[in-house]
Amino acid sequence: MSKISQQTIDAVLQPIGSAKGLPNAAYVDDQAFLHDRDAVLSASWAGIAFGSELPEPGYAKPLNFMGLPLLAVRNKSGEINVFHNVCSHRGMLLVAEEQTIKTVIRCRYHSWAYDLDGALRATPHIGGVDKHECAGFNRDGHGLKLVRSVLWMDVIFVNLSGDAPSFDEFIAPVVQRWEAFSGAGGLQDVYPSDTGSRLELTVASNWKLPVENYCEAYHVPWVHPGLSEYSPLDQHYNIVDGDDMSGQGTLNYTPTNTADAALPLFAAWPADKIKHAEYIALYPNVLLGIQADHAYAILLVPQAADRTLEKLQICYVGEKSTGPEYRECREAVLAAWKGVFVEDVFAVEAMQLGRQSPGFQGGVFTPIMDVPTHHFHAWVARKYQAAIG
Repeated sequence: MSKISQQTIDAVLQPIGSAKGLPNAAYVDDQAFLHDRDAVLSASWAGIAFGSELPEPGYAKPLNFMGLPLLAVRNKSGEINVFHNVCSHRGMLLVAEEQTIKTVIRCRYHSWAYDLDGALRATPHIGGVDKHECAGFNRDGHGLKLVRSVLWMDVIFVNLSGDAPSFDEFIAPVVQRWEAFSGAGGLQDVYPSDTGSRLELTVASNWKLPVENYCEAYHVPWVHPGLSEYSPLDQHYNIVDGDDMSGQGTLNYTPTNTADAALPLFAAWPADKIKHAEYIALYPNVLLGIQADHAYAILLVPQAADRTLEKLQICYVGEKSTGPEYRECREAVLAAWKGVFVEDVFAVEAMQLGRQSPGFQGGVFTPIMDVPTHHFHAWVARKYQAAIG
C-alpha cells in the first residue's frame, strides 16, 4: 500500500468542503486491489452470493472472493454455510464446479471426505493400506474451515476476518430505517422469482466506483434522462445513517402496474408515502433499494482492479407475488431497472479510465450534492488507516 500514504488518507478525512477523494492508486493498482480484499471487504460484512443460487439441500457453489477460494453449501436442513474451499490435508481445491452433492464432499487428491456441515468423515488409508484411522490423529479439528456468514434478504454476507461487529449490529440501521416502510420483519417477507428477478452486468471499473455512483442522485438529470422525467433531481434527498451506509431517496417512485395486475405492496407502507423509495449503499459492496412493491440487492463482486461483476436480485412482497399472475409486472420492474443500471455503465467505466490520468488527484466534493459520496470515501480511508496502524 506504499502508493496510498497516510497523507492521502488524511486528505480524504478532512471536512467535505476541503477533502480530496481517494487517490488513483485505490482504483487502478493491483496491490491496492488485494489490500481492499484484506483490509476493507474481509474486515467488514461483504455480500458474496444470493441464497437462491443454492436451490436445494446438498447444493455446493464455489466462489472466488478476490482470489480466495470459498465454498457455499446448503446442508440437509436447508441452512447455508460458507467454508474455505480447500481440503484440510494438502490444500487441494475441493469443489471446482457448482453441483448438488448427495453424500459427502470428497477431495479428488486423497479422497478425504467431509459432510455438508464441514466435518471430516473419511480419511482412506491414513494408517496404511485399508487402515482408515491412525493413532494420534483425530478427525475433530480437521474439518473444513468455516467462514463467519449470515443470510439476510437472501444475500449471503461473510466476514472473512472474523472480528467485525455482530451482523445484527451491522444491519440494524437499515432495518430500523426501513421498518417505517416495510413494517417489523417486512424485509424477511420478500422473495425472488424465477422470472423478473435477476440481472448480471460486468463493468470495466473498480468496485468502489459503482458504490460512489449509486449513493448519489447528482448525476440523474444527465445519465438517466428517462428516470429524471418522473423522478427529477429536486425530488431526491441524501441519506447518511450510521457508519456503514449512505445513499439517496426519492419522493416520486411509482409502483408498477400493468394492464392485468398490480404487484402486492408492503402492508405497513404508509399510504401518504406510497411514491417514496430509498436506495442505500451498504458498505462495502451491497447496494439496496426499497419501493412499495419490491426490494432489491445488487452485489458488487470485485474481479480485478478494473473489473466488477454486478449481480442484481429483485425480491417481491409475499410468496404470492412470485406466482404466474404477476409475471408481467415482475418483468416490467426488471426491464425498468435494467435500463437504469445499464445507463450507469458508461459513467463508471469512464471514471475508471479517468483514474489513469496524473491530472486527476482524487477530485473534490460539493458540500451538498456529494455528501453520501464523501461519506463512503471517508469510510474506506478509515479502513486503510486501521490497516496501516
